Amino acid sequence: MKTKSKLILIASIIGIFAITSCNSKQEKKDSDKDETKITLSDSEVENLVKRSYQYVAMYNVINNFAMMEKNPMTSGGWNKTKFNYTLADHTVRAIARPNNDTYYILSLLDLRDDAVVIKYPAIDTKYASLEVSGYDHYVTIPIATSKGDFKEETSILYYSDKTNNYNGEAIEGVDKTLKMSSDFIIAFLRVSAHETKDGRNVKAMENFKLSTLSEFQGKDGFEKTSVDFPSYGNDQMVFKNNFLEVMQFVFNHISFDENNEMDKEVLAAFAPLGVKPGNAYDASKVAQIDGERFAKIASEIAKKQLASWNSPDGNPYLFDVFKPKGEMTLTPMVAQSAVGPIGLPATQAVYPGVGTIDGKPLNAMNDYVIKMTKEELPPATAFWSTTLYDAKEGFFIPNERKKYIVGKNGGMKLNEEGGIEIYVAADQPKGVPLENWLPINREDLNLDIILRIYAPDTEKLQNWKAPKAEKFQ
Repeated sequence: MKTKSKLILIASIIGIFAITSCNSKQEKKDSDKDETKITLSDSEVENLVKRSYQYVAMYNVINNFAMMEKNPMTSGGWNKTKFNYTLADHTVRAIARPNNDTYYILSLLDLRDDAVVIKYPAIDTKYASLEVSGYDHYVTIPIATSKGDFKEETSILYYSDKTNNYNGEAIEGVDKTLKMSSDFIIAFLRVSAHETKDGRNVKAMENFKLSTLSEFQGKDGFEKTSVDFPSYGNDQMVFKNNFLEVMQFVFNHISFDENNEMDKEVLAAFAPLGVKPGNAYDASKVAQIDGERFAKIASEIAKKQLASWNSPDGNPYLFDVFKPKGEMTLTPMVAQSAVGPIGLPATQAVYPGVGTIDGKPLNAMNDYVIKMTKEELPPATAFWSTTLYDAKEGFFIPNERKKYIVGKNGGMKLNEEGGIEIYVAADQPKGVPLENWLPINREDLNLDIILRIYAPDTEKLQNWKAPKAEKFQ
């Protein structure tokens, strides 16, 4: 009996010790979690969103074009090209504010294991421009008709600081070598669509060729390094659901410049959250943040930037967006990332918004007319267009005619004096040419109208004012 009592006592002591030990471990786990909690003021959250918008936007855009199955313009993978000879329509939802007047030739590149060489053909066109950008949303224009390019074939080699098996040496047969600050990039060729309808330039594009450097040199390829991408889709989704995971991934696949002010600021903003270049993402070791709060502030910032873009006093960012690294400042970068990523710098195109005469938002409950005299037409040396979107998402307004623009490609008819009246209306107004009508659906939806002026006459642009829309019945 005594022996049995002793055994019960020992078991009780062991049980108490086990419970105490278990509680101690749980307290340590709780303590570890507490250490990742961080209190951020509204101004701190706003700073984090502004500093990160360029990365979030381009993470989504580049991955959507490389891997989004529902995107009709996807390349279907990395180191592949999508030849889009069908113009974008309202089903394209991989990027805000696409255009409907140039063909997109999209190459999505993974530069981690090998450099990539693309041979661009000669193109007989008044307008073609190659834009290159990575996860950091800085823009480079390697070749363009405005620079005298596309008269002959041009081979461009792309690589990054982190590319394995290539160190920047000269390669026979390569005309240009382009060092990128991102491992994952988009090389985005725009070609004037209205000059391509006879099929000449579509045939020319058959000479376009993409290959890895090893393939270009006739060597065996390198084994591909696997990669797991955090979820992607749209900006608000990322800010809400997996913001820090995406930022850690991006930080590990771009190169920072210790002398660049924007680089220094973004690194300083994210370091206290546990997001630093070279870290492996670990949810238990980064700060716990309120994704709903980040998404809300991101949405507010986007609305504010769109309003500025369409300011009655003119777009304040006209000459300051879509520039290379070292030439960008924060506010224009936030604007271009929130309003419409991967646009062109002012040397290639400008994107003034069309506001209203009364200063109120454009809304599909009303019909509008935009009037320009011959002298007020956009100062384009190539061509121009007027494009209609919904203001909320930045997508084309669905309609049976798939009519989203008025311009050289979408069609337009000048009046007898050489000016134009463009109508935004639910029904085609009586006496208005079909070419000059932008259809809307009668609903309570704010609208967004953006002009595209390709190869602008920058001297005339200095004194030119974007037109304003006025209601009509």
